[in-house]
Amino acid sequence: MKMRAFASRNFKEITRDKLTVFFGIGFPILLILLMSAIQAHIPVDLFAIERLAPGVAVFGLSFIALFSGLLISKDRTTSFMMRLFTSPLTPFDFIAGYILPLFPISLLQSILCFVVAFCLKMKLTAGVLLAIAVLIPTDILFIGIGLLCGTFLNDKQVGGVCGALLTNVCGWMSGTWFDIELVGGGFKKAAELLPFIHAVNAARAAVAGNYGDIFPDLYWVVGYAAVMIVLAVFLFSRKMKNGSE
Repeated sequence: MKMRAFASRNFKEITRDKLTVFFGIGFPILLILLMSAIQAHIPVDLFAIERLAPGVAVFGLSFIALFSGLLISKDRTTSFMMRLFTSPLTPFDFIAGYILPLFPISLLQSILCFVVAFCLKMKLTAGVLLAIAVLIPTDILFIGIGLLCGTFLNDKQVGGVCGALLTNVCGWMSGTWFDIELVGGGFKKAAELLPFIHAVNAARAAVAGNYGDIFPDLYWVVGYAAVMIVLAVFLFSRKMKNGSE
């Protein structure tokens, strides 16, 4: 009950800044519309709606990392967190309390990306519904990245890491905006070591109906998501024991 109450408080805190939430959810939609307009005049296979929508859905989730990082970092820099440390909540309860309100927002963002894609004449298939499910580990991944950063960085540092840095890394290394194969070499190898391109590939495979190609890409995403959540719980636990910011 205490964890649910904490999650409810966090949801209210997130939705209080309606402009930021609107931007985080709406910006990926604007990207789909813009790239589709370009595609209509200069056809490019990469920007075909069946490939564009899954890529933008993954890229858009990088903003969720910023939400989660700022939420926990701001709490850490106030007396609110110190008071919570005296409560019976465990480190897992704290992290779960931050994840629960962020998850439906990230899921809504993914769904809206595909709804817009339908309006742009993408066919509604079972693969599209599967793609939304395939993106769930990616939701957790970005939430975990934000929580991990927010656990040991202040809000200004979180803005730089989860805002500018993460969105750029995700954009460049996910294959959303250009084909990684065209670059090749060390860049391609580095991209394949990160989860972002695997998240995009898994979602695209689901949309295309190539269900056998969803794995092993999805394993990479699940593995990274698990590591991020475990690290966030571990580091938060140390913060609680030390009683420091």
